[in-house]
Amino acid sequence: MRILVLGAGGVGSAVVSIAARRSFFESVVVADYDPARAGRAASTVDDRFIPAQVDASSAGAVAALCREHRITHVLNAVDPRFVMPIFEGAFQAGAHYLDMAMSLSRPHPDRPHEECGVKLGDAQFAQAEAWETAGRLALVGIGVEPGLSDVFARYAADELFATIDEIGVRDGANLVVDGYDFAPSFSIWTTIEECLNPPVIWDAVRGWHTTEPFSEPEVFDFPEGIGPVECVNVEHEEVLLIPRWVKASRVTFKYGLGTEFIDVLRTLHKLGLDGTEPVRVGGVSVAPRDVVAACLPDPATLGDRMRGKTCAGTWVRGTSPAGTPREVYLYHVVDNEWSMAEYGHQAVVWQTAVNPVIALELLASGTWSGAGVLGPEAFEPRPFLDLLTEYGSPWGMQER
Repeated sequence: MRILVLGAGGVGSAVVSIAARRSFFESVVVADYDPARAGRAASTVDDRFIPAQVDASSAGAVAALCREHRITHVLNAVDPRFVMPIFEGAFQAGAHYLDMAMSLSRPHPDRPHEECGVKLGDAQFAQAEAWETAGRLALVGIGVEPGLSDVFARYAADELFATIDEIGVRDGANLVVDGYDFAPSFSIWTTIEECLNPPVIWDAVRGWHTTEPFSEPEVFDFPEGIGPVECVNVEHEEVLLIPRWVKASRVTFKYGLGTEFIDVLRTLHKLGLDGTEPVRVGGVSVAPRDVVAACLPDPATLGDRMRGKTCAGTWVRGTSPAGTPREVYLYHVVDNEWSMAEYGHQAVVWQTAVNPVIALELLASGTWSGAGVLGPEAFEPRPFLDLLTEYGSPWGMQER
């Protein structure tokens, strides 16, 4: 297996650190638009890791880099605006593809808070037949959320429930960043995209439909000392993936953002600072969202200032195989102190990065295999969960 990791930011660099401890691959090319950043990520490990420069907005450039290094698997670790050129570049080069966020959505032009327009992943699923015919796999949404949360959903359906009333992905944390009033622990570009777009909900009667951002607040009690956190509806890939492979009456995603974070996002939206179309400022054209990102600290650099834990998980309610009501929360918690001491990466990016590495190892061994555009739910979940524990970061389950 010869891997191309596109993006040497927080998640891409954490992928390198995690993969360096494994032996399932021949080489990893770490590519970034900034060659110095790619060099820093690759130079911290062994000679299996090779830095490279690439423009991820060009499918042709991605394909050329794949051919140059005889890449078999492309891992996309950049912002979701680059999904389609990387996806198409991998296909052109005859490589398999993995990502942690899917192609972008567009709200319904007339009824954005009732009906879906272009959904997350639609552009990728539109090419599923071509990938399947070519015998190549595009494994989409294989980070932590989406990713591990989807594996949990399939595991619950396979081993814990006879029928499922609701699958609800719930994400919460008690992380604090010392010295900053406002410092997101993940890409602000991606955070703005998923939090301000109309959230998608699935139910068996209406199918996919939308609601208003930050709707249906609920307090969810997270495990391992995190405690109660108010969670709200947010647009996320799990709602678009899980119903394709797992039968459930309802699927939702709610994120524990906090009142201050929601107020900041609403203010950015009100001022137009969430926009992605460039505006002219003096002699320069720049997208407002890129200005916001440039003004905030790089999440990859915050680890030494962070304290606390982050939790990703999947809450499932339904009927057990014995015919009794059952409710469980399958979860994965990462303590920032542990991830920094063990790997030198903050908890949120490490938790995201570990899952595609596990998926690559399962593909390398042949434990997972397939062709077409597939989500994590399409694969046997137990080998993934066992390998996650082997990587030193076990998952948990609470009966509720």
